[in-house]
Amino acid sequence: MRIDVLTLFPKMFEGPMGESIIGKARDKNLLEINISNFRDFADNKHKTVDDYPYGGGAGMLLKVQPIYDNLKAIEAKAPTVKKRVILLDPAGKKFDQSIAEEFAQEEHLVFICGHYEGYDERIRSLVTDEISLGDYVLTGGELGAMVMIDATVRLLPDVLGNETSAQTDSHSTGLLEHPQYTRPAEFAGMKVPEVLMNGNHKLIESWQLKESLRRTYLRRPDMLIKFPLTKEMEKMLAEIKQEEKK
Repeated sequence: MRIDVLTLFPKMFEGPMGESIIGKARDKNLLEINISNFRDFADNKHKTVDDYPYGGGAGMLLKVQPIYDNLKAIEAKAPTVKKRVILLDPAGKKFDQSIAEEFAQEEHLVFICGHYEGYDERIRSLVTDEISLGDYVLTGGELGAMVMIDATVRLLPDVLGNETSAQTDSHSTGLLEHPQYTRPAEFAGMKVPEVLMNGNHKLIESWQLKESLRRTYLRRPDMLIKFPLTKEMEKMLAEIKQEEKK
């Protein structure tokens, strides 16, 4: 996969994009990341990338020309590759695991990180997606782009050491992940559930499913509204509701 990022603050990406899973993916040549400062593409003497909005209003808007020319330069380097161009925007569709999974299927992603008050509306005609990290406002789109890149890259084949890790993560299955434990079996009076140490894989899977349902019911009940519960899950959920009343 190739990822391009358009930003006014390229140094923000220097550390995070070379560490952990993303760094390993780059080392394995599974991922190429290019960071562009779209100020370099401004066609005016002072390299100005923003201006006052027509009709008045608070703040400054990013101009269309620098971003347009930056995108053209990216296109020229890979003209035959279909690109998903993502505008980081508080008014965009809220990012979630299903969008990360969509992005992970793409060959080339381009993230445009905004700043200042907003965008010249014509910038929106240059993109395929307008995405928001959530219902809050950040200073710029850089942190949002990093989060989306991380969530996407870890889903690429051969990036994670254990291929089932990404498939069983919270949100990937539609439920929150069940509690997990490692050694020692007891610490400061806190014990690992006996079922996890008895070697009976069928019982372990059943416990994990029930505890996944329990955690989702207690923390994110909204996720259960559209989740396709099996009869076994419905029975478990009924038990959980009774147990949590005690």
